[in-house]
Amino acid sequence: MELLSGNEAIAQGAWEAGCRIGVAYPGTPSTETLETFAKKDGVYAEWCINEKVAVEVGVGASAAGARVLATMKHVGVNVAADPLFTTSYTGVGGGFVVLAADDPGMYSSQDEQDSHYYALSAHIPMLDPSDSAEALAFTRDAFDLSEQFDTPFFIRSSVRVSHTRTPVECGQRVEHDLVPYETNPAKWVMMPAFAKPRRKVQLARLEQLEQWVETCPYNKVEYKGTSIGVVCAGACYQHVLEALPEASVFKLGVSYPLPKEALLDFASEVDVVYVVEEASTYLTDAVRALGIDVANFPCGMPRDGEMSPSLIRAAFGVEAPAHQAAPDDLPGRPPALCAGCPHRLVFKELSRMKAVVTGDIGCYTLGALPPLSAMDTTIDMGASVSMSHGFELAWAGTEHRPIVAVIGDSTFAHSGLSALISTVYNKGAGTVCVLDNRTTAMTGRQGNPFNGETLQHRPSRELDMEGVIRAIGVEDVRTVDPNDMKAVRLALREATRSDELSVIVFRSPCVLIDRIKKPVYVVADTCTACGVCSTLGCPAIATREEDGHAIIDATQCIGCGQCAQYCVFKSIVSTAKEGE
Repeated sequence: MELLSGNEAIAQGAWEAGCRIGVAYPGTPSTETLETFAKKDGVYAEWCINEKVAVEVGVGASAAGARVLATMKHVGVNVAADPLFTTSYTGVGGGFVVLAADDPGMYSSQDEQDSHYYALSAHIPMLDPSDSAEALAFTRDAFDLSEQFDTPFFIRSSVRVSHTRTPVECGQRVEHDLVPYETNPAKWVMMPAFAKPRRKVQLARLEQLEQWVETCPYNKVEYKGTSIGVVCAGACYQHVLEALPEASVFKLGVSYPLPKEALLDFASEVDVVYVVEEASTYLTDAVRALGIDVANFPCGMPRDGEMSPSLIRAAFGVEAPAHQAAPDDLPGRPPALCAGCPHRLVFKELSRMKAVVTGDIGCYTLGALPPLSAMDTTIDMGASVSMSHGFELAWAGTEHRPIVAVIGDSTFAHSGLSALISTVYNKGAGTVCVLDNRTTAMTGRQGNPFNGETLQHRPSRELDMEGVIRAIGVEDVRTVDPNDMKAVRLALREATRSDELSVIVFRSPCVLIDRIKKPVYVVADTCTACGVCSTLGCPAIATREEDGHAIIDATQCIGCGQCAQYCVFKSIVSTAKEGE
């Protein structure tokens, strides 16, 4: 027996099932799944540039007969939707399983969505584990089911399942030979002439799945009384057990398609049926569509955020058990760029020049927060480049603030490059800043094409970012040290005053990669309490309450010297001895 997180259990289940290939783009809460899988014997795993490419690589490997695991977070499913919908027509060769890791509560995401709707829309069956043991078992079985029904299978997790450790009984790997490949355009070439009959195959398969789900072992009914019946799936099941120990529960292990007859039987055994879910009304609507009268909660239920036992109790008017209340006077701990982050001076200078900054997804999104307050938009990966072009189009021929797109190196490979190609093709102008910190920092410092680090540390090829940008037609490309304030200021001023499209590559490693701590800086008595250094938002810099004098926390300072460049009074000095 081992304690595994849901992500680790999914990786273990795939390995036990004989899965040979894993593909993904990192994204919380899914990232650790493929990282764990990559460490196992007899497997190949890779970070792809985005989720669409990952699924396409996976479908190719599946068509060739291998068992394949693709992992992504919920917004990654948006990116992968194009091949996923069509793969539901083609079917598979070797078993193909896709992890969709949802983030109700938006702990690390730009939106809250429910991947059940993708299963419904694409007609891809979805398994919904409620803990790590089920995550392992469901994933392991999903490969057999994928081959049995000739379709991809979704495993859906949420942040609570992905990151919570529960007991798991691990097994041995069962090797599977490649499924023999035969040329079959009618199955794999989805032009209209072949896609139309495959649509009928898809619908016939759905009927088979609807029969199978009625008796499959993943759905469980727990009768404890007839007064209240609750239908739920995933992590919500654990919350329902804790909040309503006397309620009868229908736990859906398969959340698409739903077992109509089994649910009707359950509803006939209880006085009233409730559906507990989070982030959407997918289950509620689907259960009602079966002809079941789903009751409204006596005291209402929030429609946003992550579910919890306390929310369920409150929805039923059940008094919370005795507990110690959380203190309400704790200071806030907003996220911030790390001390010495190479992105900080770029945002400081963008704020100083009052630029309109179209941002992107990454740790640099924190540049939107005070005191830097230097980001105007963030929508999705790659949107920074596209939206800056849109701003330029809308404001063409007018006097306006500088427009600057900011994007990270990994996100630039994910979808920023295609956006830049579109801008070049349409002879767009403006300034694009690529913050190249040599890693995919936000999700845990994974590799990407522009640093050449692969998931399993295989020999690779580091792409020449500047060369790629020039190759698509951008003539004004410059590389700048983002830790040099004067160089950053000059590069941004020149680029934003140009009538041509300019790309600035700000290259310096993430401080969590180098982890180089130089002699710290201190504030001398000549400090005038002007407050400029505090506008950098460095967590190592604070202000003394009694006189406004700046102070630097030596335990957090890494000796980058960024703050010293902004102190016109030369009151911030290094503790390095002369000659060091």
